[in-house]
Amino acid sequence: MTPQRHFQEGLDDLKVRPVEMAGLAEEAVQLAVEALLTRDRAKADRAIELDSAIDDLELQVDDAAIQLLALQQPLARDLRFITMAMKISHEVERIGDHAVNIAQNVTFLLEAPPFPPLPEIEEMTRLARAMLRDALDAFIRGDSQLARDIGRRDDRVDDLHRNVFRILLMLMLEEPRRITAGMDMLLVSRNRERIADLATNIAEEVVYLVEGRTIKHGGDRRPAGDGAPGGTAEPDGETAPPAEGPPGNA
Repeated sequence: MTPQRHFQEGLDDLKVRPVEMAGLAEEAVQLAVEALLTRDRAKADRAIELDSAIDDLELQVDDAAIQLLALQQPLARDLRFITMAMKISHEVERIGDHAVNIAQNVTFLLEAPPFPPLPEIEEMTRLARAMLRDALDAFIRGDSQLARDIGRRDDRVDDLHRNVFRILLMLMLEEPRRITAGMDMLLVSRNRERIADLATNIAEEVVYLVEGRTIKHGGDRRPAGDGAPGGTAEPDGETAPPAEGPPGNA
């Protein structure tokens, strides 16, 4: 196997691992939600168990990325892709952690009287899962426009979380005996809101990968020293053509 082919296979592997992680994280989130809605402890336990597999995949991504950085010394777009793959895998791992938090809150809620259904929480879950799925799709396809749209959807999740807070506060004031359970429900809502935030972070990394532009913290700029918009500065001072997607999509 030639060094270039070995390098390309390493890049392809880095493209697949975060997506595999995201599939497990999404499954964990769904199990945690179903555990809440159906008061099913077994589903909550399964969501918690999936976290170990997600953690293992993150370590694999880190090891593979470090190997590529150390042995291949990639430049320009390939270097950006490798560093973004590591960042994205870290964000997905944190999504798995939030799924665990939700599942653990569910185990506490099982000991309390049932709370009235809160459709806002189900809608938050639907939106957050779709955002995560689209963020990884944007990563695979190198679609910065789809990635930019994800950030706009996060505002809706934030609005729903604020509504949940108001509803739970009113319920706890009316029935003080529900305060403990109400706080657990609030943490469930908060963890779902954070999942949407992390999907947004992934989308922002995709924009940087494809366009070389940073859109974090409400900005939209090219970091100092980067190439012209849509391209990447090469060592000899030339600028590579705009990227169509992550390495290996050609």
